[in-house]
Amino acid sequence: MDTIRTDRILSEYDSSLRGPVALEELNGIWKYRDLIYQLIRRDIVSRYKRSALGIAWTMLNPLGMMIVLSVVFSQVFHSLPGYPAYILSGLVSWNFFAQTTNTAMGQMIWGSSLLHRIYMPRTSFVVSAVGTGLVNLTLSLVPLILITLLVGLPIHWTILFLPISIILMVAFSLGVALLLSAWAIYFPDVSEMYQVGLIAWMYLTPVIYPLNIIPERFLFLFHLNPMFYMVQIFRLPVYEGVLPSWHLWLPAVLISVVTLSLGWIIFSSRADDFTYRT
Repeated sequence: MDTIRTDRILSEYDSSLRGPVALEELNGIWKYRDLIYQLIRRDIVSRYKRSALGIAWTMLNPLGMMIVLSVVFSQVFHSLPGYPAYILSGLVSWNFFAQTTNTAMGQMIWGSSLLHRIYMPRTSFVVSAVGTGLVNLTLSLVPLILITLLVGLPIHWTILFLPISIILMVAFSLGVALLLSAWAIYFPDVSEMYQVGLIAWMYLTPVIYPLNIIPERFLFLFHLNPMFYMVQIFRLPVYEGVLPSWHLWLPAVLISVVTLSLGWIIFSSRADDFTYRT
């Protein structure tokens, strides 16, 4: 009787050979890009599937806020030409930042059950939240252009600069979302505190009021506000038809790159622990 011998090949995992976790997480995002697409699709479909107007609410929401704010503040800022377009250009950029950073924290909590079942890059939930916001932002450009034309302002060629503005806003929002999500896993109250902070942050950013009403001695405070640069580089090409000066786009680039890098590194370094914390 012949004896059949089976050789077993044992594989060992040596954690010391593991590469940088930030790069590992980035590689995972590329490998799981189809999953991220499905998460974005799920967010959009589930949000509007029971709505009579469906995805049109993405465009109607900023329009509704613009109408309310225009009625309230039109007499105060009546000297500002095309004030509705001014408000809407600020709201579109601000809403993208506020919604994506807010949603990202909720996505991490929602995705906790998946983290216990299958492996997936922990950054998937945050990236998908920003991806969903990017879809909504793109749709919001339609009413922004229409309102700009309706109030008598021309559409300038500088609108072609918007993709660069959007890329910088995406990078900054993703970085902030990663930082907030990393903290929210350990301290759930971060989400509630952020809601309050967002309200104050919005009114400290020239979204609904022009910068020229601010006394010169207080202007330095706006230059310490990163969202000041994000809103301005988005608004200027649409509303004023000018390209942002290097005083605006250079800080915007630095802020976006530093925030994204910092957020990605901190989030990735703690990603392995999230499974046990959620």
